[in-house]
Amino acid sequence: MNGILTWDDLNKFEVEDLDIVNGINNSYANLRLFGHSENDALVTLYRDRHSWCPYCQKIWLWLEFKRVPYRVKKINMFCYGQKESWFLEKVRSGKLPAIEFKGQVITESDDIIAFLENEFGVLGSSITSSHLIKIRKLEREIFRSWCNWLCRESINSIDNSFRKKRFKESISKLDEILSRSKSGFIDPSVSNTDVIEPGVGDIIFVPYLERMNASLIYYKGFNLRSNYRHIDNWLTLFEGTSTYRGTQGDFHTHSHDLPPQMGGCFKESNEQQISFSKQIDTGEGLGNYELNKNFDSKYFAKIALKRVIKHKDNLIKTNPYDKEYFEESLRSALTYMITDEVIIPEKLSGKSLRYLKDRISVPRDMPIISARLLRQSLNKIELLCDDNEIDGIPLGHRYDQDPARFLLN
Repeated sequence: MNGILTWDDLNKFEVEDLDIVNGINNSYANLRLFGHSENDALVTLYRDRHSWCPYCQKIWLWLEFKRVPYRVKKINMFCYGQKESWFLEKVRSGKLPAIEFKGQVITESDDIIAFLENEFGVLGSSITSSHLIKIRKLEREIFRSWCNWLCRESINSIDNSFRKKRFKESISKLDEILSRSKSGFIDPSVSNTDVIEPGVGDIIFVPYLERMNASLIYYKGFNLRSNYRHIDNWLTLFEGTSTYRGTQGDFHTHSHDLPPQMGGCFKESNEQQISFSKQIDTGEGLGNYELNKNFDSKYFAKIALKRVIKHKDNLIKTNPYDKEYFEESLRSALTYMITDEVIIPEKLSGKSLRYLKDRISVPRDMPIISARLLRQSLNKIELLCDDNEIDGIPLGHRYDQDPARFLLN
């Protein structure tokens, strides 16, 4: 190769277009039909634009596994942008998720599922069944113990050990339930094609387990999957479904979207925490701990490339650092991602590449593997720069992720 690939050169690396309406689950669709007609889409799901909200993910998964045709309208979360005025007129609190069905608006995720069950039938067990009462209580117990360890600063090591112990006691109860499951799921359901899939009892748990898996390894150095093999197997079963993967965030996204949502996350400085968080922040990722599935790296690299090309003008316009250097530096990183060749730009801006690397959001922007490959490529080129200045990711808010500038075009 003679040099860094041009945008025209990069455009030649084609990947098959995804059928976002009837194909596999994805974060880009505003309409999902599963082979039905558009007139059959009587449900409108209001979910957060960045796919950060765990309660939105719960409803999203239920609709996808149940294969109910639905429309999607994406709303900002308060932590990264101004809530849309038309939505506040519809839902005064601004809370997400919400659904609309034949003019009726329902909020609160469990109430939404109960309503959907009444209209479309259950997925596994009913969310209101006595069978799931203990399961739902356990999910809240695990949630509270996780918050208590992650989001409250410990007075001393004894206090921290106690919080950790309480979390381990709670999460062990889930691992024990899963150890007795023949299917590997908490509440298995059977699809129309006789495939065993997760039911509502599983969907209740997975959004926050996904976030626990990410946050505890990043902030505490605690590896959930290596400590609880039945939970690891359960997550692996979920990750084997394209339905779940379409909603799944990665460790980098959750580690940095949680602090403003949770009111802060506190680090426990130890050797594992330092090592794990460094791998996550540099873009190396944590392999099977994030997604336990084999993948075709060339295919996912092309997806990442296609997503960057689609948004490149806004990416260049909104990057606050070294605008005159960023465009060439970005093409250098993309050239490396696609060809494995390192070609140093004449004008290299490590800081602008770091800014982009830290703001890739999964699944909003692309799948986990695509994001991992893109982050690794950005990191490869940025490290060639002598400028080691770091642009910090905000902790109290994420207005740096405000979508307003991207929605103008």
